[in-house]
Amino acid sequence: MKNLLLVFVCVFVMGACATQKEKEVALPAVILDTDIGPDYDDVGAMAVLHALADSGQVVPLAVIASNSHELVVPAIDILNTYFGRPDLPTGAPKGEGVPNEKASQGWPELIAGKYPHKIKSSADAPDAIETYRKLLSEQPDSSVTIVTVGFLTNMSALLDSPADNYSKLSGKELIKQKVKRLVSMAGRFPKGREYNVYVDSVASEKVYTQWPTEVIFSGFEIGMKVVTGLKVVNNAELNSPVKDVYAKAMSFSKGDSLGRQSWDQTAVLFAVKGAEPYFGLQRGHYVPEGGNNAWRDDPNGPHAYMTFKKPAEEVTEAIEKLMMHSKK
Repeated sequence: MKNLLLVFVCVFVMGACATQKEKEVALPAVILDTDIGPDYDDVGAMAVLHALADSGQVVPLAVIASNSHELVVPAIDILNTYFGRPDLPTGAPKGEGVPNEKASQGWPELIAGKYPHKIKSSADAPDAIETYRKLLSEQPDSSVTIVTVGFLTNMSALLDSPADNYSKLSGKELIKQKVKRLVSMAGRFPKGREYNVYVDSVASEKVYTQWPTEVIFSGFEIGMKVVTGLKVVNNAELNSPVKDVYAKAMSFSKGDSLGRQSWDQTAVLFAVKGAEPYFGLQRGHYVPEGGNNAWRDDPNGPHAYMTFKKPAEEVTEAIEKLMMHSKK
């Protein structure tokens, strides 16, 4: 009888461990690629990613800069450190002609002087493409979601990257093997002009015409209707770099006195949770037009842009709650 009981306990424990392992494997693995600086919704997007990670809904693999300004990677490092992930891999674009965009409101200087961080300048960060290739080579096939909330500089360079010590595959082959989908806060749909696309329009066109997996767009028109920050700033119990950034930046502009549009947060929310329950998808083909874009509907197309399935107010409430997450 004791032997039977022991067998039962062992089987139960093994089953529980297997279930937990399957659950962990099933979690989306996300790399966030951000220009964090020209706008401050990137800070909100990082808060959303960390909040979802702390609630067991995503495995963040890295936060990588698409902007070479000296305070971009320190800002990433500050937020990763605050949320208890100081060793999360990062990187920055290197070489001539990469974007170098500053935050006009002065919030990176504010948090750099207040919160602990190890990386003092983006120049000290590893090369973004080396970080990508190393990370992707280590992941299971078709398991990684890359979410871009800035320029497409890194994605273009990754496509062009040659075989190296990490993988014998070319960049495009490595992406095709390891990446499940690309989610981009980019474009304006069905037609228009958007900042992340036109700052490095050559890179944008290459990525959206050559990327070998599914691409989902959170367009300008989505985040424009999701205004967050006021509850964050007015939360007396919250002490975080996210609150400090929003308080500083919102006070800088009268237009932001009631909050800031949440373009980047919507892309991260989709990258982790998918379309339901907040969004629908319109499938088709992204059509580049220099720094602008158009769209061609196709139910079998490789691209899709997000639409609202729930009222923007519900999306706003969900995102702002995540932005008020504090470190463990």
